Amino acid sequence: MEQIDTPEDLRAKFSLEDLPQISTELRQFIIDVISEIGNSHFSASLGVIELTVALHFVYNTPIDQIIWDTGHQAYGHKILTDRRKIFHTNRIKGGISGFPKISESKYDAFGVGHSSTSISAALGMAIAENYKKNKDIHHIAVIGDGALSAGLAFEGLNNASIENDANLLIIINDNNMSIDPSVGALNKILNKLTNSKSDSKCNLFKELLYNYYGQINGNDAVEVATTLMKIKDIPGPKILHCTTKKGSGYKYSEEGNPPQWHAPGVFNKETGEIATKRDNFPLKYQTVFGETILELAQKNEQIIGITPAMASGSSLDKMMQLMPDRVFDVGIAEQHAITFSAGLAIKGLLPFCSIYSTFLQRGYDQLIHDVALQNLNVVFCIDRAGLVGADGATHHGVFDLAYLRIIPNMIVAAPMDEQELRNLLYTAQLKKHGPFAIRYPRGKGVINHPLSEFTKIEIGKGREITSGSDLALLTIGHVGNFAQTAIQQVQNSSIAHYDMRFVKPLDTELLHKVFSQHKKIITIEDGCTTGGFGSAIIEFMVEHNYNTQIIRLGVPDQFIHHGTQEELHEECHYDSNSIIETIHKILRN
Repeated sequence: MEQIDTPEDLRAKFSLEDLPQISTELRQFIIDVISEIGNSHFSASLGVIELTVALHFVYNTPIDQIIWDTGHQAYGHKILTDRRKIFHTNRIKGGISGFPKISESKYDAFGVGHSSTSISAALGMAIAENYKKNKDIHHIAVIGDGALSAGLAFEGLNNASIENDANLLIIINDNNMSIDPSVGALNKILNKLTNSKSDSKCNLFKELLYNYYGQINGNDAVEVATTLMKIKDIPGPKILHCTTKKGSGYKYSEEGNPPQWHAPGVFNKETGEIATKRDNFPLKYQTVFGETILELAQKNEQIIGITPAMASGSSLDKMMQLMPDRVFDVGIAEQHAITFSAGLAIKGLLPFCSIYSTFLQRGYDQLIHDVALQNLNVVFCIDRAGLVGADGATHHGVFDLAYLRIIPNMIVAAPMDEQELRNLLYTAQLKKHGPFAIRYPRGKGVINHPLSEFTKIEIGKGREITSGSDLALLTIGHVGNFAQTAIQQVQNSSIAHYDMRFVKPLDTELLHKVFSQHKKIITIEDGCTTGGFGSAIIEFMVEHNYNTQIIRLGVPDQFIHHGTQEELHEECHYDSNSIIETIHKILRN
């Protein structure tokens, strides 16, 4: 490994017989680094070490281009492509991204983070090179079996199969996993192909007119490289089916809980012991959601849980274990999850669709036309809202307030703390409200004791947290706690604080009170200021002819990259210290 800074070194200095040793050293390097820095994905990259080494050995990267689907598995790729010496900065603010990123390296052919994009992107790139008369450039899409369940992957497969001149290789990294185990008929088809002695029958990919090769052992570097060399110059779109094991080569990730080893944090590489914080409180918002929906479902038989491949990530797995007939993991298929929920609602059930904010974007059309237009009773439980931290720009959930509040019939709410989350979930199932979105952040809440029984919240009603006469802070969601911290540190000023709870419908009665009493207002949100909560407040002000000075705090009109949540809140100037600075600024004017 010390002799390899770039793939050119790999190809020039080593032979086919050296690939197993290089793979062993690369795997150990990842284990050594990630065990100490934590805060990273892990087992997906271990599973494709041999495949990664073989690809860079056989293909002339970066001229030939590898498109990694999602990018969880690209650590080996990053290390081999001139980033070994800075790999310890992975996912740290100012360091390298946890995902392939075209601005970071010429070897990162396409920026990723969300799944199932690789086939479409690689096909477009191959067609573009054909158009430019560069037909000798290879394009390799590496996609996992879990990512194949998304509609976009099928759309790409359908289109690519008829592009006979496309220099395209699709490698299926089949490990029977996404974050949670893969589900659905496609998973069964892949298992059937893997376990059969002959692939001549019932081969979906051959029926789609692909040249199909496999299955091969994706954890054997020599076998992978030899196969790639054999099929490399066969014209037209091709599929190579590799079976791999997620976490391969490290005993504890191979044998341990797969979702836990997907991103284990800091761990002891000798014993496999994962470092865990044992504080009982505050609870994570996702934990509160998981416990609350189970409690509600035990009392309300109409509640059904839906998740697009994020059962453990969203904590819906608790309900899944105890009520397996009432929770549906539909795989990586966000569009389907939403329209499936609409179908359940049509028949009188109450689906709670648990989905990360960044992934809800993928089902926006279905959200509008299949749910909101028909005013169906679907509760969207939107996890990881706001700035999520080290996953960076592809995973921040900063657009939901803006894109949800413009949809007719939508209720859009955000709890300031864990008890408010419980109360909103409880309120959402009391009657037929139509589409009801509840967004909450990644990480822990603020309450250091067991949560209390449910209290109904009136739809569209905010609350006064503190009274004051000099200035009003209007907040939505968890950032209200930042505002409270700031108020406690500002002396000699009388500051009111209102937790609005709902972006839609807005509490107009409360807002009339605020605007009639205050000439200076600061709005604070963990989302984009363009079109978001602050914009809604300004719209109210204009519509009702108030003349008030307003400063909006939130995520600016730019993509925010990776760092800790605290670092990014500070960067975007809506942490407690930034709120204090803004308070002093507006009071001086």
